[in-house]
Amino acid sequence: MSKVKSSFFCQSCGSQSPKWLGKCPSCGEWNTLVEEIVTTAARDKGASGVRPIRSNTPILLNEVAYDEQQRITTTDSELNRVLGGGIVPGSLVLIGGEPGIGKSTLMLQIALTLPLQKVLYVSGEESEQQIKMRAERLGLSGDACYLLTETSTQNIFKQIEILEPELVVIDSIQTLASSFVESAAGSVSQVRECTAELVKYAKETGTPVFMIGHITKDGSLAGPKVLEHMVDTVLQFEGDRHLTYRILRTTKNRFGSTHELGIYEMLGSGLRQVNNPSEILINQRDAELSGISLAATMEGNRPLLLEIQALSSPASYGTPQRSSTGYDSKRMSMLLAVLEKRCGFKLGSQDIFLNVAGGLKVEDTAADLAMCAAIVSSFEDVPLPPKMIFCGEVGLAGEIRAVNRLESRVAEAEKLGYKQIVVSKYSEKAVQELSTTIQVLTIGKLTDLFNILLV
Repeated sequence: MSKVKSSFFCQSCGSQSPKWLGKCPSCGEWNTLVEEIVTTAARDKGASGVRPIRSNTPILLNEVAYDEQQRITTTDSELNRVLGGGIVPGSLVLIGGEPGIGKSTLMLQIALTLPLQKVLYVSGEESEQQIKMRAERLGLSGDACYLLTETSTQNIFKQIEILEPELVVIDSIQTLASSFVESAAGSVSQVRECTAELVKYAKETGTPVFMIGHITKDGSLAGPKVLEHMVDTVLQFEGDRHLTYRILRTTKNRFGSTHELGIYEMLGSGLRQVNNPSEILINQRDAELSGISLAATMEGNRPLLLEIQALSSPASYGTPQRSSTGYDSKRMSMLLAVLEKRCGFKLGSQDIFLNVAGGLKVEDTAADLAMCAAIVSSFEDVPLPPKMIFCGEVGLAGEIRAVNRLESRVAEAEKLGYKQIVVSKYSEKAVQELSTTIQVLTIGKLTDLFNILLV
């Protein structure tokens, strides 16, 4: 007989407690501890389908034989960039996102287009007919993709042992259940146990595994926090499901940078890669409009030109409104204070609305200069030059600070046909090394910018 015990798990953070508590001691949430039955049993090859771990002995680091692993290059260049150059053999990748955002579509596209002989797509949420219907909509045949609709990890590992796939896709981890744990599928203990079995399988066989994960109402991945610690890479699929563009971000990556960004467009035939996002993020206008500026930003190693929109109007009520979309509201308040204190613009009685076109969220401080230019352009109702780009960080004293990777930003602006770029004069060394046909304007203070624009 297996030994049966129960424990209490927080459904918010996954912490474990031997007794029930009204308030979780880890995350502070109330009434989130739920009793779950945990069964401990001997795990052998017959039960789990995974070979037992071999006995290891200590070895010197200098004696470890190391050969750089060849990554699996997919046909999706955006995914390759986000993963750091391709799929690493034996890696465990977790991808999360809002319901209906396109996680299953993205994973099915990858499974159907990978240059491998055997790919196993395991679904606990859809039938074979539903997956086939999506594949027909994508227009892909899937000659090397095998489907398995199963939720028991023991049955899944038995089929894996027979098929021996080169890549496994799990849709989703919250639907799997292990016989070693008696709680319901999707509970904290089940998610942790199923993930541990997949980690063991991936590391021992060298087979990469993709897992789709649900998210909670606050946007974090559902399940215990240890789920993100156990996997090698955590991807976040973002965007408004009512709009067309999707963003793939990395929040954790043991094999590459976490600052990379992939952009997709959701079409009726599936997800299309957007290789040059600057063209779609900048709208073409028939006439010059006030309150619109262009910023040269960086997302990881990728330069992006973004359209910044600002609207300033007299406050109709006693307290002026301050609203920003895609930009930190606290930083916007700081820039407004700098404009009023250092440059003399009376914005205290104005409603200010700020928007980053395209649905992106800007964290690069190099967009500060473009934000200030757009706000003042709307306040004075004076259009900015249509072929001018802004790139600089604004300090509290009103000074324009230098930014990194200036050559990449200038090259992106030149590629799209822009004529002028405004940067900090403290980037003199980087400016001198530039080989470009764009006119580079250097300024040291915020007032210098408006002396150029508002003459």
